[in-house]
Amino acid sequence: MAAQRNPGAGQTARGVGGKSKRDAGDFTRTDNDFSTINAALALANAGVPVFPAAADKRPLPEHGFKNASAVSAVVRDLWRRWPGPLVGIRTGTESGLDVLDLDRQHGAAAWWVTYRDRIPNTRTHRTRSGGLHLLFRHLPGLRCSTAKVGPGVDIKADGGCCIWWPSAGLPVLVDMPLTDLAGWPQWLIDAALPPPKPVYVPKPLPADGTRAERYARAALRHAADRVATAPTGSRNDILNRETHALARFIIEGTLDPQDIANALAVAALAAGLDRAEVVATIASGLRAAGGAQ
Repeated sequence: MAAQRNPGAGQTARGVGGKSKRDAGDFTRTDNDFSTINAALALANAGVPVFPAAADKRPLPEHGFKNASAVSAVVRDLWRRWPGPLVGIRTGTESGLDVLDLDRQHGAAAWWVTYRDRIPNTRTHRTRSGGLHLLFRHLPGLRCSTAKVGPGVDIKADGGCCIWWPSAGLPVLVDMPLTDLAGWPQWLIDAALPPPKPVYVPKPLPADGTRAERYARAALRHAADRVATAPTGSRNDILNRETHALARFIIEGTLDPQDIANALAVAALAAGLDRAEVVATIASGLRAAGGAQ
């Protein structure tokens, strides 16, 4: 991303609700040198996809922030068709930047007091509500979240957008080129990313027994594999279906219900299902098939 002129000031103090990290300074400069469209074009020239937004921050184009573009001609057309007073930007992979959004109206001020000294120096904007937008280099795999890091602390990353407040005249509290943004500190990454899924390691099944018993154990192994690799959105349905299908082996006496429950529970947890949901679904599937004991 080529370094471009930043539509923001060179202030170096940061704070939520007026309390700064360093010297509070005199934030009287509004950096409203550019008109809205010129601010949008400057961002587009820096490789940041932009879109017009209404005064209430709502994306105005037909497909919302998905219409954002970093092509100057397209940006001009967006503002011609949907003139808006605010400049919105895509966050995440499309722009190469993420935003830590601190909303003091929802408790972020207390979080900031506790953790601000652990935040690296990076470009920082004041928001209209008195909060902060801290910009970081995009972390691959990071998605938007709400209050996951702390009360009033949101993350704008893949799948998200935010308002570029300097274009509305609000101050830039820490100014730097977008090419020099800080990376996410590891402790924030740990708080923002979901924990890794458990590794699915199927339990070895006995190789002896009758032909019917070996067939039933193979069916259990294949069912567990299907549950472990089930796609998001269908995991619970697949778990229920496989549990129901295996119940017939209980009636035949070739599988024990506890063996079915254990194998499918390990697979379902590895797929990302909640433990309580797993227990309830397996129990329900066995009962529905008449295999619960």
